[in-house]
Amino acid sequence: MKILLTGATGLIGSALAYRLMQEGHDIIGLARHRSRSLRLKGWAIVDIASMREPADWLPYLAGIDAVVNCAGVLQDSPQECAEGVHSTGVATLFAACEQSGIRRVIHLSAIGVDRERPSTFSSTKYAGDRQLMTRDLEWVILRPSVVLGRSAFGASALIRSLASLPVVPLMPDTQPLQVVQLSDVLATISFFLKADAPSRLELELAGPDRLQMGDVVAQYRNWYGWGAAHKIIVPRPLSHVLYRLGDLVGALGWRPPMRTNAALEIARGAIGDPAPWMSVTGIRPQSLQEALAAEPAAIQDKWFARLYLLKAVIFPVLVAFWIGTGLISLTSGYASGVQLMRSTGAGALSGAAVIAGALADMAIGVGIAWRPLTRYGLYAALPLSSFYAVAATVLRPDLWTEPLGPLFKIIPILVLHLVALAILDER
Repeated sequence: MKILLTGATGLIGSALAYRLMQEGHDIIGLARHRSRSLRLKGWAIVDIASMREPADWLPYLAGIDAVVNCAGVLQDSPQECAEGVHSTGVATLFAACEQSGIRRVIHLSAIGVDRERPSTFSSTKYAGDRQLMTRDLEWVILRPSVVLGRSAFGASALIRSLASLPVVPLMPDTQPLQVVQLSDVLATISFFLKADAPSRLELELAGPDRLQMGDVVAQYRNWYGWGAAHKIIVPRPLSHVLYRLGDLVGALGWRPPMRTNAALEIARGAIGDPAPWMSVTGIRPQSLQEALAAEPAAIQDKWFARLYLLKAVIFPVLVAFWIGTGLISLTSGYASGVQLMRSTGAGALSGAAVIAGALADMAIGVGIAWRPLTRYGLYAALPLSSFYAVAATVLRPDLWTEPLGPLFKIIPILVLHLVALAILDER
C-alpha cells in the first residue's frame, strides 16, 4: 500500500514508518520538518494546523491507499496549535479522504479522552475523534496510554531521566498509568492496515498493569542496574512553579514534557480496559517489566538518562551566561571594560567596542534561548569566543597568566557549547 503518515517524525510515527517500510509499504511522511535520519520514499512538509480546507489536502492524497494520523502536540506554543493539529486540520483531512475515495483511516488519539477532558490537549483530541466518526470511512480510532519504547521523547524521556537520580522527585496529584509498549502500538496499526481488518472501532491501548509514576521510574532504575532510590513528593507550590516554567520554555519554542497540560493530564491518569483491543487483534500487550527484561540496558541508555536532565541545566546556563555578560558590560562593568580596552590601545573606540561586544553577547544569548535559532546561536558563540581569545592573546597576552585565568575560562566555555550542540536534537 501507499500510506500517508502524518506526524512522521514523532515517537510513534518514526518507528511506525520503519516498520511499515519493512512490511513492503510505500510511506509518504508528513511533518512540519523533514527528518534527516528517516529515509522515506517521499516527504510532505506541512503544518497540519494550516490546512483549513479539504482541497488543501488533495495534492498529498493522490495515489494514497490509506492514511495513518500520528500527529499531536502537548500544548499551544508560537509554533504549535493543539486545536489546529488535533481537530480543525484533521477534520479537513478526513473530509478530503472521503472526497478522494480513500477508505482506510487509522487515527491515534489518547486514552480516556472520551471520558474526561481536563485540558486543551484532551478536549481537542476528542474533537478530532468525533470529526472522524461522522465520516463515511473505514476508520479506526486508537487511544494509547503513555507509550514507552526503546526510543524516548517527552514523557518517556523524562521517566528515564528521573530513574537516573539517587533521589527521585515525583509530582503531586499523579494518578495510575497503564503504560503501553511502542511495539504493541505498532503491531496494532499494522493489523488494521490489512484489507480484511475490521473498522469503525474505538479501542484503548493500555498495558496490563496499573502502576504509579514512582513504580514506573523504579522499574527503569532496576533496568539500568542501579539500586533503589529515595522518593520525595515535590511540594505543590513548587510543582506549580515548575509547570509554569515549562510553559515559559514552551513559549520560546522548546517542547518540555512538564507543562500545565501535562499536570492536568497526569492528574486524571492514563488507565483503560485493554480487553476489547486484545479480543479484536489477538495482541497480548507486554508489561513494562517484560519489555525491559527482553532488551537489557546499554551504556548509551544510561548516558541519555543522565544527559536529558543536564540538558535542562546546560541551556539556561548558557543563556544566562551570554545575556548576563552583556548586561554587566553595559552597566556595572562598563567602566572596567572601557579601561581594559584602552589598555590595548583602542583609544576613543574603547566605549564603542565594549558596547558592540555586549550587544553581540546578548544577541547570542537570545538566539540560544529561542528554539528556532538555538543552533545558530550556539554556532555563533564558537567563533565569537575564539575571537575574544585570539584578540586578547594579541593585545593582552598577560590575561593568560592573570590569577583568575580569564582567558583559560574560554576553553571550558567552548567545550560546553559543543556539548550543547551534541545534545540539541530532541528526536
